Amino acid sequence: MTGREPVEATNLDRYGNPALAWSRADEALRVSMPSPAVTSFLGTVRPDGRPCAAGIGAVWLDGDLYFTSGPDARKARNLAANPACTFSVRLEGIDLVAEGEAARVTDGDTLARVSAVYRAAGWPAEVAGDAFTAPFNAPSAGPPPWQLFRMRISTLFGVATVEPHGATRWRFAH
Repeated sequence: MTGREPVEATNLDRYGNPALAWSRADEALRVSMPSPAVTSFLGTVRPDGRPCAAGIGAVWLDGDLYFTSGPDARKARNLAANPACTFSVRLEGIDLVAEGEAARVTDGDTLARVSAVYRAAGWPAEVAGDAFTAPFNAPSAGPPPWQLFRMRISTLFGVATVEPHGATRWRFAH
């Protein structure tokens, strides 16, 4: 396993199944993110308190979740005002919902590592200053450059959709 390990796991299953192993969720994220075949959603809060959800192409790297946004996109503006966010995804055999906070990443080493992961998955992202550029992005992304964000997960919920079934909440230290 790579990245952070949970400091607490709570079995949420009401049918007698044991708690899910963290390795199951971590492996599903590492194998599946990013992929054009995986749809995931970021939830943020607008300045007036209303919720907002947006589809994102996310990277799971060393226990953190990374995603991009144009600086004028609603999700980037929401995160600038309030870093609290959620992430939801259905992966092979497990549904995951994470809670945490996201912040912009500008350090060159992290930008280079994450852009390499995106390129390996088929999106030709390149580092341009403290953001990314590419010949294309999602139709709703707006023009480049696209900023990189890191979501630090505080709580992650997993529900197994195949055997062995179960439901677990993992908490992480910051």
